[in-house]
Amino acid sequence: MQDLSIASIMIGALCGLLVGVGVMFTASRMGLNRDKQKAKTILDDANAQAKNTLKQAILDGKTQVYDLKLQAEKEIKERKGELNDLENKLMRREDSLNYRDQSINQKEKQLDEKLKKADIKNANLERMEEELQSRIDGQIALLERVSNMSEAEAKSELMEVVEKKIANEVAAYIRDAEEEAQLKAKENAREIIATAIQRMSQEETIERSVSVVALPSEEMKGRIIGREGRNIRAIEQATGVDLIIDDTPETITVSCFNPIRREIAKVALETLIKDGRIQPGRIEDVVAKVTKDIESTIYKAGEEACFKLKIGKIDKELIKMIGRMKYRYSYGQNGLEHSMEVAFLAGMMASELGLNQSLAKRAGLLHDIGKAVDFEVDGTHVELGAKLAKKYGENEVVINAIESHHGDKPANSLISNLVAAADTLSAARPGARHEGIENYINRLEQLEKIAMDFDGVEKSYAIQAGREIRIMVVPDKVDDAKCHMIAHDIKERIENELTYPGQIKVTVIREMRANEVAK
Repeated sequence: MQDLSIASIMIGALCGLLVGVGVMFTASRMGLNRDKQKAKTILDDANAQAKNTLKQAILDGKTQVYDLKLQAEKEIKERKGELNDLENKLMRREDSLNYRDQSINQKEKQLDEKLKKADIKNANLERMEEELQSRIDGQIALLERVSNMSEAEAKSELMEVVEKKIANEVAAYIRDAEEEAQLKAKENAREIIATAIQRMSQEETIERSVSVVALPSEEMKGRIIGREGRNIRAIEQATGVDLIIDDTPETITVSCFNPIRREIAKVALETLIKDGRIQPGRIEDVVAKVTKDIESTIYKAGEEACFKLKIGKIDKELIKMIGRMKYRYSYGQNGLEHSMEVAFLAGMMASELGLNQSLAKRAGLLHDIGKAVDFEVDGTHVELGAKLAKKYGENEVVINAIESHHGDKPANSLISNLVAAADTLSAARPGARHEGIENYINRLEQLEKIAMDFDGVEKSYAIQAGREIRIMVVPDKVDDAKCHMIAHDIKERIENELTYPGQIKVTVIREMRANEVAK
């Protein structure tokens, strides 16, 4: 009974298992069918989409092909148009060349005809020239027999007559040209110069060659000299100057070719005298401090000059050079004041003439810049100034103004001429410069000597402090026309050979006196 129940249980369990397996198989079969159905749907959708994409791609390709075809046709049409235009131009050019060729051929024929005619004329002219020469030779022989003169003698006499006539005509032409130029230029020049001078005023100057230091007492001389002269040697060695201690009461003279060293020595001496401590170590310290102070003063003086003139940006080294001019004197005239005066005058005249006023001022300020170093380097202040201007990149007009303000080179611009004129005005105004008696007498003697070198001059007199020279000529040797020639030639020699401030008037006097005695 128990065995039957176990068997029935096992049978039931087996039946349940079979039923479960059947259910699971049925379920899996149904899921597989659904997946197949879904896969079929996806595959159908993909095929449909691929067909649509293919159709669209074919359509796009046809559209692009059509667009490319249109573009190609358009380009072909444009190229054809260009080729047609080019072909038309070539045809026109060919026609033009053909026409030119025909014209050239025609001209060649005309030239050939003219050459033939010219050859015939040349042959006729040669024949006529030979006939004429033979007649001239006959006439010359006849004239020689009649006049009892050879051909060479007749030519010499004729040339003398012609030379005299030409000399008179040239002298008259020079006189008329100079008078006309003076009439036209004097009024404008006088007005411009007068305006510039009226707007410019400067103090008078005196000659400065050495510096003098005042002493509080004679005892100070001994302290400056020091034991066995060590103090004075220390001062001279530190400053590079010569101290002149003589019998002049309570003064010491500082002598040096370099004005800046002289100024440093003067200020250092005044400082040492005021301080009272004079010994070699203290001298070196004071000289070093004064040197720095002077360098600062120099730079400030240059900056102030540039600021007053409003000339724009300028190199710092050139500013130092401009400041150094404060201690430079020429015939008693301060170099910096003279340069600023020239700059103002040149700027004012440039303004009157409608030129670049700033550039004219710059050229005027730098025209004597070479004097800032001419006591240290070999060369004239004109050469050194031009080198400095080139070194620091100044304008070509400024460089030419420096080179030409004393006539060493020709002036290439109106500003250069204005600077030269302003330089003359600044130097020639009353009280501007002091000239030594030896130079003054030498200049007068040279003036009179130049005048006496000319043939026909009897006497010459330099008058009005050398501002005018009057020349007396022999009336039998010099006529009125030659007087103008002599005055012109003397003026040229004075300009080329002499150095002088302002202008020199040349007057040639020819006097003819006819005397008779009534009895």
